[in-house]
Amino acid sequence: MNPKAVVLLSGGLDSATALAVAIDEGFDAFALSFFYGQRHQVELDAASRVAKILGAKQHKVLTLDMRPIGGSALTGNLAVPKDRPHDQLSSGIPITYVPARNTVFLSCALAWAEVLESFDIFIGVNALDYSGYPDCRPEFVRSFEQTANLATKACVEGRGAMKIHAPLMHLTKSQIIRLGLGLGVDYSLTHSCYDPLPNGKACGHCDSCILRSKGFAEAGLADPAA
Repeated sequence: MNPKAVVLLSGGLDSATALAVAIDEGFDAFALSFFYGQRHQVELDAASRVAKILGAKQHKVLTLDMRPIGGSALTGNLAVPKDRPHDQLSSGIPITYVPARNTVFLSCALAWAEVLESFDIFIGVNALDYSGYPDCRPEFVRSFEQTANLATKACVEGRGAMKIHAPLMHLTKSQIIRLGLGLGVDYSLTHSCYDPLPNGKACGHCDSCILRSKGFAEAGLADPAA
């Protein structure tokens, strides 16, 4: 019997690759997505497609509306930054940061992992080609792993040790794309845009679109979702 892992799956390029890595490493993957009031809800359709095609054992979508908390262009009426130069993308924390989002998401993944009797959680965070979010850094992942081992019944009772896997942490976007292609990820199924057009197409100008475009260009490939 394969070990189980909970994989946070947004429907974007990175999380799809993280799911593929988990499955390649021999885990039965249980994908977890969130409706949190994000303006780019089209990503949940992408997550459903990716989970099915890659072979997740189950795909769960939790509703956790963060709009009343505010503080982010992704959950409110604030403007999403557009056409920022590449050298500014990882300097400072942009208004697209959702307060404590990865902490909240990982906490929910941890709860589901306990129910599944799993000790492994995968998250597709990256600290190279990224938008400067504090909850995408390796020190955050290490800290949450320590908390997980202090906070859960299974770990306190000594039945296992929780591990937070961040296999993309130190890869560039082009390296992530090549890794995913080698694992059979179809990136035409993914969606990365923060501010989609009314027809659901990517805007091509937000930070996420720019980083995605840069990754495919550096990999010498065309973006199949463009």
